[in-house]
Amino acid sequence: MNKIVILDGYTLNPGDISWEALEALGEVTLYDRTPIGQVVERAAGAEIILTNKTPLTRETLRQLKHLKYIGVLATGYNVVDVVAARELGMVVSNVPVYGTRSVAQMVFAHLLAICHHVEAHNQAVKNGDWSRHDDFCFWNYPLIELDGKTMGIIGFGRIGKAVAHIALAFGMEVLAYDPNGKPEADQEAVRIVGMEELLRGSDVISLHMPVTPETDGIVNQEFISRMKDGVILINTSRGQLIIEEDLAEALRSGKIGAAGLDVLRQEPPMEDHPLFSVPNCHITPHIAWAPRAARIRLMEVAVENLRSFLDGNPSNMVN
Repeated sequence: MNKIVILDGYTLNPGDISWEALEALGEVTLYDRTPIGQVVERAAGAEIILTNKTPLTRETLRQLKHLKYIGVLATGYNVVDVVAARELGMVVSNVPVYGTRSVAQMVFAHLLAICHHVEAHNQAVKNGDWSRHDDFCFWNYPLIELDGKTMGIIGFGRIGKAVAHIALAFGMEVLAYDPNGKPEADQEAVRIVGMEELLRGSDVISLHMPVTPETDGIVNQEFISRMKDGVILINTSRGQLIIEEDLAEALRSGKIGAAGLDVLRQEPPMEDHPLFSVPNCHITPHIAWAPRAARIRLMEVAVENLRSFLDGNPSNMVN
């Protein structure tokens, strides 16, 4: 029977979904989390490893003599040295499509929170502010209507296109730029433009790029200076896209009106993170991908990836 080791299963499944489909494919040993120094010990003898964020370096892989397959329980696979895995004859698969709608939904969760301050107004009501007010309504923050505003989407893959679909439903104009070329727009109303036009013309900018040497730190002081004053910036993609000190400065100066971030450069962040003290920056703890329905889809694809490998026809290979 195939020996399967799950190095960090808690993030995908804290107990609200089932491992049964995976257990049908082999003898499963499950760890909620695995410190880097314990990977070799825990995975010794394993033919199959599943990992989410536990790194598998070249040195680690060289010590795992029985390992044949690595299943990444995520879309991003930078935690695995895929070049070393290929050289050692190991197949690496990821899960490329499972959270598209969930991530697009989080873009608008942040955007609507910024536009309406729902939680702050809810708390004000419960604190008695409405009860003590002379008028039938009140608001503590400017309220922003999205209809007629322009959404700029940087990175126009599956998630970028899903964001565009929602933006159009809100009555927004949509500009899109993709660093990989000039993709066709699925929606006729989306305009594919260059980066400069997008930065100059967008009231809201949503980032949907992978991290590469070219995009790491792309949102820096110079980049921000080319944006429209008061723009709203949303990042549900990768924290490494943003130089966070530059973003904090732009938020404090008002160059960027507000930001909604689901990702940071370091996760978990240090408690003295420069953005924590900025009131117009909304931060969630990397949860855009995590609704239960999305995690069930992730599990299903991960199991199918492994089944395909065992059948001799690997799917979603990244190496």
